[in-house]
Amino acid sequence: MIEPYPPPSEIGDILVTTDELRTRVEELGAEIAADLGGRTPLLVGVLKGSVIFIADLMRAIVGPVEIDFMAVSSYGDATESSGVVKIVKDLDGGVAGRDVILVEDIIDSGLTMAYLVDYLSGQGPASLRTCSLLVREGRTAPGVHLDYVGFELPPAFVVGYGLDVGQRYRNLPYIATYSPSDPSIDVDVVEDAGGAKV
Repeated sequence: MIEPYPPPSEIGDILVTTDELRTRVEELGAEIAADLGGRTPLLVGVLKGSVIFIADLMRAIVGPVEIDFMAVSSYGDATESSGVVKIVKDLDGGVAGRDVILVEDIIDSGLTMAYLVDYLSGQGPASLRTCSLLVREGRTAPGVHLDYVGFELPPAFVVGYGLDVGQRYRNLPYIATYSPSDPSIDVDVVEDAGGAKV
């Protein structure tokens, strides 16, 4: 017998529906296109969580769009980032003279975003904007500026639409809370393995 996917016992409340995601991504695409006034943006996605978001976002922007990707690792204990970031995969091309939009799936403290903004700014882009699908309410560090935000969510461990727990549930078409069926699972440890905690 095939088990249901996702298991009802592991997925809690749906915080952002499929329709809400579609509508907001279309709005963000229109905002970006209007702000750039016909210039071609280079969307820089932070792997892996931003993949679904950036794919939908680029289709929502009218006109030419280019994309590239970076992968980073941050080090710290299970619940807090130390702010020390290591670039695991750098961009394939340069950003000098380009209108760059750094695209994240979720912002918690914003320390990784701040590091990447500083890193990319040093390479001479014509402009550099930031975009995050989700922001955790009350947690973004002072001085972290976001130009485009999809949704603010309350503190919760969430999955879906690119966000995972142990590489599972990225393909859910909505964003929902994660409630492990095994009470011994520590979501803060799972977060280090690839989950997303807002």
